[in-house]
Amino acid sequence: MRRVTWRDNDRDFRQPLPGGETTGAELTYALYETKTEFQPLPGSSYDPNIKDLQYFRAHQKIDCDEVYPRIYIGNGVTAKNKKYLEMLGITHLLNAAEGKRFGFVNTDSDYYADTNIKYYGILVTDLPTADISKYFYTVADFIDEAMSTGGKAFVHCMQGVSRSATCVLAYLMIKKKMLAVDALRMIRVCRDVHPNAGFLEQLARLDNRLRRQQLKSRC
Repeated sequence: MRRVTWRDNDRDFRQPLPGGETTGAELTYALYETKTEFQPLPGSSYDPNIKDLQYFRAHQKIDCDEVYPRIYIGNGVTAKNKKYLEMLGITHLLNAAEGKRFGFVNTDSDYYADTNIKYYGILVTDLPTADISKYFYTVADFIDEAMSTGGKAFVHCMQGVSRSATCVLAYLMIKKKMLAVDALRMIRVCRDVHPNAGFLEQLARLDNRLRRQQLKSRC
């Protein structure tokens, strides 16, 4: 998988954009003006008539939503529920918070060795100062591998709202040619995501670069 940095071919990305630059503030506005709609739990077979405490608690701990056909965003606890992931038919799992410290999810490829799930992890803190942009193209390639082979991707971080959502947004922008605002609104309808302000700024910069690439290709 290739890695593209923000300094690559800077001279090619300086022409003005029709409608102006995408900004983090614009994405923040789109985030908060879009309401999340209720969705049933993917693959849920929960039966409220079963009066069993363990059964109830097992379903209570599952937190994920299908935000795009065959792409799911969830939290770290759900990511560790291998039986649930296999029931969903997950083929690729992206841990956007790989690590052993607080705020990270301590899994790796060995954790999923007894499954058919392909694993990829990145180490990013959920802070506005963290550089998640250096992973945009690698995570987009990983998710795209799942989509192009007819698989399903589960993308998670600790809570499934910031780092994971940012990775899925990068995929939709890079591989599906979606504008950042449109991709953000689409995901937000399906799941109550909240990428931090720094990540939104990085997505805005990605959006501007991709738009300039499209302009250049038309010339």
